Amino acid sequence: MTGPTTDAPRRPAAPDGLVIVDKPEGWTSHDVVGRMRRLAATRKVGHAGTLDPMATGVLVVGVGRATKLLTYLVGVDKEYVTTIRLGLSTTTDDAQGDVLESLGADRVTDVLLDEGVRRLTGDILQVPSSVSAIKVDGKRSYARVRAGEDVALEARPVRVPRFDVTSVRRTVVDGLAVIDVDATVVCSSGTYVRALARDLGAGLGCGGHLTMLRRTRVGNHTLGRASTLEELAAQVDSDGSITVLPLADAARATFDTRDLTDDEVRDLGHGRRLTGAREPGSGTVAGISPDGRLIALLEDDGRHARPVLVFAPAG
Repeated sequence: MTGPTTDAPRRPAAPDGLVIVDKPEGWTSHDVVGRMRRLAATRKVGHAGTLDPMATGVLVVGVGRATKLLTYLVGVDKEYVTTIRLGLSTTTDDAQGDVLESLGADRVTDVLLDEGVRRLTGDILQVPSSVSAIKVDGKRSYARVRAGEDVALEARPVRVPRFDVTSVRRTVVDGLAVIDVDATVVCSSGTYVRALARDLGAGLGCGGHLTMLRRTRVGNHTLGRASTLEELAAQVDSDGSITVLPLADAARATFDTRDLTDDEVRDLGHGRRLTGAREPGSGTVAGISPDGRLIALLEDDGRHARPVLVFAPAG
């Protein structure tokens, strides 16, 4: 007869906050969230902005109450470094797809390339890649494509304030003249860098697709602050928990801030609005208490500051 067994004590959940993850190639964003749930010892984990499995780099992950901030981070500008191969088009607009056309890029001059990049810089209309996660009649576009359907998405306005070519390499692959273009792209939320590669190649009459994509910034959250999953796992092994960017620091990195008085903290805890302190239409502001806590997110129209998300309700 054996005695009773004792389960190992459950590891405490990580504190509320953001974690900037350097997503590895081959992982989906959902894969990263699953891994982070185990590392953070909580199911309350989410991310701000999907990265394709081929892509690497900044994935902003929220833990605990910080998941409430993610909605605001989805819409911020993003920065990428990328390599576009001109001369070949593919079914997915990246290197993971099947080749559609092999036209070669031997007729593409540096002048033509510069003109093509300029046409895709600034405020443009872009048709998203058909293998994007956009829903068509309730089903993801990429799922329809993989099921053999022809999907035609509508063009939408996007903004590309920077599309800077940093290197151009002309080479021959399997007898075909191609051009590998390294570039830095800064773009608005909803912009598909794969579609930029596709449209650059189409405009030059040679076809194009991505061979590398690395996200280096989401809003003010940069790759320099990111940790790999291996580094986060090592933190858990040594310290018992992952290190997070606390709520107040995460809010300061994302929003303009307002220093609150003790009376204002109490009013916000009861859901009351405050007197406005900013110009009309200035948007979301993070209210920080005298002791440095994130109390609420406020919408300030200049006259009133209305709480839209309260983190510290009255007890």
